[in-house]
Parts: sequence; C-alpha cells; structure tokens
Amino acid sequence: MKDRKHMTSSTLIEKLNWRYATKKMDPSKAVPQEKVDQIIEAVRMAPTSSGTQPFELLVITNPEIRAEIRPHAWDQTQITEGSHLLVFAAWDNYSAERIDAVTRQMTEERGEIPLLNKYYENLKANYLPRDEQVNHDHAARQAYIALGFAMAAAAELEVDCCPMEGFDPAKVDEILGLRDKGLRSVVLLPLGYRQEEGDWLLPMKKVRKAKGTIVTEIA
Repeated sequence: MKDRKHMTSSTLIEKLNWRYATKKMDPSKAVPQEKVDQIIEAVRMAPTSSGTQPFELLVITNPEIRAEIRPHAWDQTQITEGSHLLVFAAWDNYSAERIDAVTRQMTEERGEIPLLNKYYENLKANYLPRDEQVNHDHAARQAYIALGFAMAAAAELEVDCCPMEGFDPAKVDEILGLRDKGLRSVVLLPLGYRQEEGDWLLPMKKVRKAKGTIVTEIA
C-alpha cells in the first residue's frame, strides 16, 4: 500500500495509520539502540493502576533464546527475524512486600505523606485477600496499557512491531525462568523493520470500524 509505505508526516494519527502488525521482518536490519531505548522509556512511563507498575519488561536480543521461544509461539518468524523481542511479564500476584516497595519509593521521592500511606494500606486490604488469578489478571491489564504505549512509540519512530498473544505462556515462562521471579508472560512484541517484498499483509488496506459503530458520545 503506497500511502502506508511512504508516509512522511509526523503526526501521531498518521504514524498509527502507517503501522500494521508486521508479518515479515528483515533480519538484516536491526533497530538502533537509541530507538529501542525510547520505546522502553515509553513502557516505563505508561500509567498503571495506583502507580504499582505490576509487571516487568524483558528485552531479548540473544538469538538462541529467541530461537528457543519461536516454536512455542506458533513458529512466528518475527520472533527471530526482528532484532529485539519484548516480553511483558505481569506479577503472578500482589503481595504486601510488592505494595510496600511502591509505598517506599513514593515516600522517598515525594516525602512523607500520611494520606498516601493510608491509600496503600487500603490497597493491600483490598488486593491481598483476592484470588491469585484475579490479581494476576489485573496486573496483566496494566502490562497491556504499557504495550499500547510501546506500540505508539514504535510507530512514531517508524519501528515495526507485531503484538503476539499466540504463544504458550508456560513454555516461555520456563525458558526465561519467570515463575521463580513471581512473573508470568502475557504478551510478546517483536521489534524490527518490515521486509516489504515478503509481507502478505503490507499491501492491504487498513480496516477499522467506522467511528459511529464503535464510539457513543454522551453529552
């Protein structure tokens, strides 16, 4: 699609129109570290519920590890043909220790605020009795917010990516030793550059629902 390949304007909406779920990446082109750093910073700056940031980001360039992951991700070639693989791994559960660490950082950087301490004590009272799966699902939703920020940042930088849920989380967790760290993988994001002649999706028109079918405005 010519418009998508040759977009030059820097507005965010036009960059989002330029991006697509890249199916074929050029293994000869690596994303420069300064661009990867900006995408990582977008992840770090993403908002999360109560500022807990209940996930970690693994940035994998090691070719052997990416090759080991690929068979457990429907053999999607972007995992090894891209130059970087981002793995968003959410906390397996909330704990007093994890929430207290958030409170300590808030206090260290903002000063002692009694209301803040009370807020996080209430948070523990609400979160800690809940089922582990409920808490993990909540943490995973925060990771998805950060995923959106990563994808938008990549689009602005004209770095291609493809979000992936099509993988075996248990196998990826095992390969990366995530369970021992209290983490569970929830989504993958390979970064790279499109291989235009080999990607069947690139020439296709971007299709989205019309605004009137997806947006309800309530005045």
